[in-house]
Amino acid sequence: MTLSQKIIAIGGGKFGLGEGPVDVIPICREIIRLSGKKHPQILFIPTASYDRLASVEMIKRLFVRRLNCRLDTLYLLKAKPSQREMKEKILGSDVIFVGGGNTLLMINRWKKLGVDKVLSEARLSGKVLCGPSAGAICWFRQGNSDSRKFRNPKAKLIKVTGLGFVDALACPHYDVEKDRKPELKEMMKKTPGVAIAIDNCAAFEVVGAKARVIASKPGANAYRVYWSGGKYYRVKIEKGRGWSPLADLIFP
Repeated sequence: MTLSQKIIAIGGGKFGLGEGPVDVIPICREIIRLSGKKHPQILFIPTASYDRLASVEMIKRLFVRRLNCRLDTLYLLKAKPSQREMKEKILGSDVIFVGGGNTLLMINRWKKLGVDKVLSEARLSGKVLCGPSAGAICWFRQGNSDSRKFRNPKAKLIKVTGLGFVDALACPHYDVEKDRKPELKEMMKKTPGVAIAIDNCAAFEVVGAKARVIASKPGANAYRVYWSGGKYYRVKIEKGRGWSPLADLIFP
């Protein structure tokens, strides 16, 4: 049932929202390549950023003006689309790109509206599912999330339940946010299995039952993080070795 899945979970990076030059172009080109289309139809879902127009404009500049794709947007907070409209937009696209932001709010909204079920259909029909930060966490069983910090900047990172397409916990921004490493270590003490910790400018790519790490900068990596026998492990997933069985990367 998972042979058609295509997922690119991006740790983070600069996408053009007043934060300096875009630094994820090679990863974005891989998203396009994976779609099998020269000019794919991309659906942007900005729920995690509260449907902000600035986020939509950022993705439009990147994928339409720079990479010559076609773009549509699915608003789920500013609007409450019908099941038919959601299905048509999601299943009519080649790529579903989920923006970053408040993962907990996003997942709760999706489940309330039934978006999670439509995304499951999209996965099985071979759509490319991708995005940074919240847009990476959502495809995994769980995620290391800063959702509480949107109301309280001093709040700790929390474990958020995702859609479960990849049976692991995802941790984005692993190299650039100082609380990610120590809090992920503590979180994994109480979490069975493996976390995939992803640096900015790196992505965990899954196609069917295979996976690999790609990056838009040489120093960007992803790691397998887990506890076993009372010992903590952080193992870098080597880039450039081609594909590995997904099961080998998500189980200790």
